[in-house]
Formats: sequence, structure tokens, C-alpha cells
Amino acid sequence: MGTNAPLYAQVEQSLVARLGVSLHPGDRLPTEDELIDEFGVSRITVRRAVQNLVARNLVVTRRGQGSFVAVPSFTQSLTALTGFVEDMDAHGLPSRARVLRVEEIAAPPDVRAALDLPLGARVTRIQRVRLAVGHPVSFDDTYLPTDLGRLVAQDDLENEQIFTLLESRHGTPLTEASYAMRASTADAVLADALEVAEGSAIFRIERTSYTSGLRPVDYEVLHYRGDAITFTTRLPRARTPGQEQ
Repeated sequence: MGTNAPLYAQVEQSLVARLGVSLHPGDRLPTEDELIDEFGVSRITVRRAVQNLVARNLVVTRRGQGSFVAVPSFTQSLTALTGFVEDMDAHGLPSRARVLRVEEIAAPPDVRAALDLPLGARVTRIQRVRLAVGHPVSFDDTYLPTDLGRLVAQDDLENEQIFTLLESRHGTPLTEASYAMRASTADAVLADALEVAEGSAIFRIERTSYTSGLRPVDYEVLHYRGDAITFTTRLPRARTPGQEQ
């Protein structure tokens, strides 16, 4: 440890870096004594580091048993258009993607409608499992018009997010998005990808993102583990004619 951050923060970050690498959900963290010996810090420092991990829903403690890696669980505020990596960065969580499929296909009717494409148009389809601290959180099915999709398909989709690629590399700023959200359950494909039991609760989101001129350029069907995310928002009360201001 050699940064200017407080010692407890250095221990905390070191442990976070192991999540999904050498420590996985259900694994027990090293004991307090083991961490004290490893980092050369006080018991108070170790306890504060672990308590911070508990507060971030990354670790759970069990009386008389120790501390264990938890399934990642986080809250996302629906106040701005953000991508998965940005959301995980906001929580201080390392993230990456497991690419399952990249292909060019005839646009299905719902995709064609979302992207405002003509009959017979083709799209680039990208399927990925999104991982936070090495644990599957979301299964993403992404569709792009081929003029953009063929470019994005050549990028590093395991370590770079599509939003960033569109905006920073391919000259396509994203201005807004429409969302449709509903409860669903995991079929066999989703259950395998997200490492849950078939029939488990899933949060299904359809999102269409737009660039300048309200051109739709990215249509996604996102499937989040039901135990991994809580969405929050704050809405003003709609005014009706005659209500006092």
C-alpha cells in the first residue's frame, strides 16, 4: 500500500480488486488476524474496511462465522441516460463484459420499429453478459444499424461500453433514451447466462437511445437479475387545471 488514501480505504480497495478474481460470492474473506498480518495495519483499520464493504452490499457478515462475499446488489437512479460501466463506476465496482455473440441479421419487426428502419433492413446484434466484480448482473441484447454496428463490432466489447464507443470513437453523441420496464422471469438461456434458477425474477428493460436529430441508433433489451438492482426516481406531482400553484 503506497497511496495517500487512508489505510482503511487502501485495505478496502485491495479487497474489492479481488472480488470476482480470487474471491467470489459465498467465499469467506480472510479473518481479521490474517488481514492485519497481510496489510500491517490495526484491527480498527481492518474492521472499518470490512464495514465499508458491508455498507456497499459487497460483503455480508455472519455472527460467529466471519465475513463473506455477497452477490452484488446496487441502487440505480433513473435521472440520466447512463451505460452499465458508468453505473458500476459510480458504485466503485469493477466491471466487464462477456461477449456471447456478434452477428449481422435481418432486423426483426420490433427492432426495425424501434430503430425506424425500412423493411428488409439488416442490423448488427451483440449479446453480452455484464459482470460486476466478476459476477453476472445483466444479460444485454443490443441492436445497432449496420453503419454503426459494423464499426462497433470491431472494438473491444469485453472492456469498452457501446455508449462510449459510439460517442468517443464513432462520432455519434447520445442525447436521450426511451425506457419500457417490466417484471419477467428467467428462461433457460437467461438462467444459464445470469447463473440463477430457471423461473427466477428478472427485470426486463427495453431501451432505445437517440442521437442528434432524434435518430434512434441503439436498441437494447436488458435483463437484470432481480436480486441485483433497485431502480429509483423522483417525480413531480402532475398539475391539473384549477389546482393552486
